[in-house]
Amino acid sequence: MGVNLTPIIVNKKIIKIKDLSFKTLAIDANNELYQFLSLIRMRNGTPLMDKEGRITSHLNGLIFRSTHLIYEYGIKPIFVFDGSPPILKKDEIEKRSRVRERAIKEWEFARMIGNYDTAYSKAVVSSKLTKDMIEDAKYLLKLLGLPYVQAPSDAEAQAAYMAKKGDVWASSSRDYDSLLFGTPRLIRYLTISGTEYLPSKRIVRPLKPEVIELDNFLRGIGITREQLIDIAILIGTDFNKGVKGIGPKKALKLIKKYGSIERLPNYIKSNVDENYEDVRKIFLNPQVTNNYKIEFGIVDEDRLYEFLCEERGFSRDRMRKIVERMRQSHLKLQQTSLNSYSTL
Repeated sequence: MGVNLTPIIVNKKIIKIKDLSFKTLAIDANNELYQFLSLIRMRNGTPLMDKEGRITSHLNGLIFRSTHLIYEYGIKPIFVFDGSPPILKKDEIEKRSRVRERAIKEWEFARMIGNYDTAYSKAVVSSKLTKDMIEDAKYLLKLLGLPYVQAPSDAEAQAAYMAKKGDVWASSSRDYDSLLFGTPRLIRYLTISGTEYLPSKRIVRPLKPEVIELDNFLRGIGITREQLIDIAILIGTDFNKGVKGIGPKKALKLIKKYGSIERLPNYIKSNVDENYEDVRKIFLNPQVTNNYKIEFGIVDEDRLYEFLCEERGFSRDRMRKIVERMRQSHLKLQQTSLNSYSTL
């Protein structure tokens, strides 16, 4: 879920997808796949499946969104996959598991009584990304000739590292954690449809891509990145609970006044998670790797047809269109544009 910084975000730029043309983006793969699993479903909430009962919603979303971004805009996506989560994320993972298990029961009941609106909204929350699904996604990217990176731990940390090195223009994720990990630029809402479904409210809201430049954001609210991390710790992250009653605006006010967690009045500091220094270390010195290559290849057409059409039941006609898209996009992926690392 990440940390909620929305109320204090300033100096963000609303952009159009075409503004990202020919730019290389490190995309949080697990985050993307979860979105596909959640939203690409039948009316009663059942995910798309092949004849063997294997879920294919994530593959459907991955192939059509990625090839669309490449073909229409020349965007160069590099998908970054999560590795082993930090030990401090254990509580958050268990919490998500409990929420998912409850949602599954509510989905099954709603589907049984024919309440499909409720069934769909509960199914969205019940999504689970398995190891097999992740391996299928990696295999699909390989067949498409698209690079991916296996992070040793958090994908957003790895993506931020790649952006800081200049290997990509920006990180792409809906979560703000990328800023805590130090990405120079964060792209949010890289969506083709321009909308987002909110299951809790059962409404669709419009979305526009936005870019947040870390330095401009920090200058805008008058703090350092280290202080931003302290603010996140007070609010609560995936690695700690935070302080009850302290939201983003109050946390910003406190850190601007006192400078750091250590200098907070004792009646506040005593409620901060005891492991806050360990949380700091996760964001300031995350596990990342240099062991990756950013190389775009060509589509392995025969194996792509075999994997998606013969094994997973995808339409051969639709796959022909995808293959033709990628053929025409090959030069876009190979070329090095002068615009690749320019600012917006």
